[in-house]
Amino acid sequence: MTLRYTVDAVVLDIEGTTSATGFVVDVLYPYARSRFAALLSERSGDPEVARAVAQVREAIGEPEADAVRVEKALNTWLDEDRKATPLKTLQGVIWAEGFARGDLVSHFYDDVVPELRSWHSSGVRLCIYSSGSVAAQRAWFTHSPEGDLTSLLSGLYDTENAGPKQEAESYRRISGSTGVEPAKLLFLSDRPGELDAARAAGWHAVGIRRPGEPYFEQGVGDHAAAGTFDEITVSRSTS
Repeated sequence: MTLRYTVDAVVLDIEGTTSATGFVVDVLYPYARSRFAALLSERSGDPEVARAVAQVREAIGEPEADAVRVEKALNTWLDEDRKATPLKTLQGVIWAEGFARGDLVSHFYDDVVPELRSWHSSGVRLCIYSSGSVAAQRAWFTHSPEGDLTSLLSGLYDTENAGPKQEAESYRRISGSTGVEPAKLLFLSDRPGELDAARAAGWHAVGIRRPGEPYFEQGVGDHAAAGTFDEITVSRSTS
């Protein structure tokens, strides 16, 4: 069954939705883990790194924590798959450099990019809302197997500039930032709690259920569901 929506913008999760969680966990996480120590020792004066380190120290309640202690906290959060903003910030710095060097190339499910291009060409705005940092999102879409896809995107949102993904207020914040009223926004994600939050903010929400993804067996509750993007037809609102 095809799901049909008339909206002004589609907001997309990445991990488990546009792209395989396994790629993130098996490729990107180890890549970042192996480079935390060098980043903390060599780039501590960079404003973005310094801000993230201060956030780690605050989170663990150790204002004088040294680089070794900060790295330990980051690795613990990584093991727990915790969506901690400073972890995502530092991962994003490392990944952006890895993509730029050609060490990394992002992953997309085969059905995703053709639909993104189709929706974009019809006048629907596309935005990303991921727990991964804006820097990581930009690198991900810049260095795809099909080349630079950033021209398709109108906005990038993460837990720092929008807020936690399972809180309705974050989606209200995105709506305000885009200037699109909630009823004309569609959110796609594999996580039920995120879909619940988007719907609570007045958005349309569709759960993406891909076999092999962590939330596949759990399902998406009472939300509409699609297995692939080509099961969703999106058209531009005319009002």
